[in-house]
Order: sequence, then C-alpha cells, then structure tokens
Amino acid sequence: MEINLNITKFEDWIKPTVDNVLISGPCSAESEEQMLSTAHEIVKAFPNNIFRAGIWKPRTRPNAFEGVGSIGLEWMKTVKEETGMRTATEVANAKHVEECLKAGIDVLWIGARTTVNPFSVQEIADALRGVDIPVLVKNPVNPDLQLWIGALERLNQAGITKIGAIHRGCSSTTKSKYRNAPNWNMAIELMRLIPNLPVICDPSHIGGKRDLIEPLSQKAMDLEMRGLMVETHINPAVALSDAAQQLTPEALIAMIHRLELRSLHAKAAPAEKQLVMLRKQIDKADEKLLKLLAERKDIIEKIGEFKRDNNLTVLQLNRWDEVLKNRLKLAEELNLNPVFVEKFLVAMHEESIAIQVKILNSVPDSQIASVSR
Repeated sequence: MEINLNITKFEDWIKPTVDNVLISGPCSAESEEQMLSTAHEIVKAFPNNIFRAGIWKPRTRPNAFEGVGSIGLEWMKTVKEETGMRTATEVANAKHVEECLKAGIDVLWIGARTTVNPFSVQEIADALRGVDIPVLVKNPVNPDLQLWIGALERLNQAGITKIGAIHRGCSSTTKSKYRNAPNWNMAIELMRLIPNLPVICDPSHIGGKRDLIEPLSQKAMDLEMRGLMVETHINPAVALSDAAQQLTPEALIAMIHRLELRSLHAKAAPAEKQLVMLRKQIDKADEKLLKLLAERKDIIEKIGEFKRDNNLTVLQLNRWDEVLKNRLKLAEELNLNPVFVEKFLVAMHEESIAIQVKILNSVPDSQIASVSR
C-alpha cells in the first residue's frame, strides 16, 4: 500500500545537473582553501551542483577527526558567495539545525547514524517546524525500511515538504568488496511505497573505494534514482576523513559525463509497442508460475498431513539436501543464475516447513469427528 506524504514536486525545488541532481564536495570541511579550491573546480562543469561538506562528523570512536565545527559554516558561506552554488551539510540535533539556518545553508541531510534514532529525528523535525528548507534523509545504518519511512514521516508532519531520501547502503557482517552493502531492494521498495519521493544515491559510502563509485552510480541511474551525492576533494590523498572514497573534481566531471542516462519509455512507437508485448508475455509467465506455486502448496499440505498422521519429523535433511542439489543442477542446465535459484529454493523450503509445522500442530479431521460423537 502506498504511503501518502505531502511532498513538493522535486523539479520545483531542485535544479538538475545533467538531467539529475548532483551533490558533491568533500567528506569534511577541513580548511577554507580546501573548500574553495574544490568548489571552484566543480562549478566550472556543474554550476547547478549542490556543494556538500561535513561540518560535524559522527565518528565510531573518539579522538578521530570529528569535523571543524561552526567555523566551517563560514567557509560554506564563502563558497556560496564566490561560486553561486547552493550548499548542504549534515545535521544531527537541534543545535546543528539552528546554526545551519543562521548560516544560510540551503539543503540539510540527516545521516545514517541519526536516522536510526526516532528521538533525534523528532528533535530535528521540531527544530525545523515552520522552516521552508529541503531535507534529505539517509537510510539507517541497518537495513530497516520502517525506520527510514518513519524519519521521513516525522519531517513531513513537522511541515517539511521539500524532502528526499539518500540511499547509502547498509552495514553488514558479510564480507564483500563494498564498505556498505548496496541493498538496492530496500531503496526500490521505498520508491514503490512513496512514488512521489525523490531518491538519490550516495555511491561513495556504498563503495568505500574510488574505483567502485562509477559502476554504483550507473546502477543507481539504471534504477531510476534522481541523482547522486559524491564525495569530492581537491586532493583526496590528504583528506582527514574517508580519503579512499573521494574523487578529485576532475575525476568527478569525467565520471558524470560517462554515465548513461536511460529513458523510462522507448523513443519510437514501434519499440514501445514491442516492450508492451514482451511485458504481456512476462505477465503470462508470472501467472503460470503463481498457479504452479499454488499447486505445490496443495501438495505440501498433503505431505504435512501424512507426516502428522504417521508421526514423522517435518525437517528431513537428507531429502532437502537431495532436492537442493538436483534443482541446482537443473538450474545450471537451464542457464539460470544459481545464486538466485538457491535463494528461491531456500525461500520455498522455509515456507514448506512453516506450512507443515502448522499442520503438525493441528488436530486431524478424524479426531475432531470422533470427539464430536
């Protein structure tokens, strides 16, 4: 079911750069020189860029660089005066909001560590009540869609209508090449539930490494996200935070121009008609698949009743191992992605177990009849 939020149309409060919004600038404000030199290089190519920089930096452990604090807001003012670019920074409490509003910051965002705390989000929302300023909300550190939605709702209920979301990936215990697991499905589900909500991607925090930013950015564009937030530093090698994931302005400009921006609809009518026909074929295939799943469910229920009546265990590992191996072998022969097929089989098996456990704990019809007599 869709979630209805009162959201100002994206194009009415954002000026796209190369058809999509671009928010770029250093991870942290480190010095006025660093800020200005980075900004002047970016603005040459992207005058509509929103210049970002962290003023207060939430760090995992103390004694790391936690931002320059309020002095950085003065540097942001200078960036705005000299380049004409709008400015953006992260806020984590009411004091940050107050200082940013006084300094004329144009866009605020709520970071992943703050989104997880409804008390902090509500404090920010209350501080913004009656203020007409765009606010972007990063997904929580952990993959919790309801917390993400809740943060957006709190802001909207405080009167903020220029709101958007930033997908920056989620922490994971699984080792991978990414700093944060992309978890694209969560962002897609958010877009489905709130279709008028603009969602942009932060490939810097997903990737954690420079060479991953471009493919992640392309994936975000292919998934119909409305823009990018890319950390950009005049000299990433000496950055005081997140040095490995920041691009130089030159690299940013080259990357943005390489990205392929695809359309929602085919330009030629015959091509669009062909797409409609292919989608109808998919619809028919899905209908067949669902009917087969319903047929399979009926068989599973009969198996569950048999196990219950014959006092057999629900889980039989030898059978499950045999099924998994045979089906994966068939999937390979059919040129299907084995990772996807295994996930599908595991999901079906879990559902089968749940159905059989429910039946195992139920009373057979024959016993009910004998009791009634």
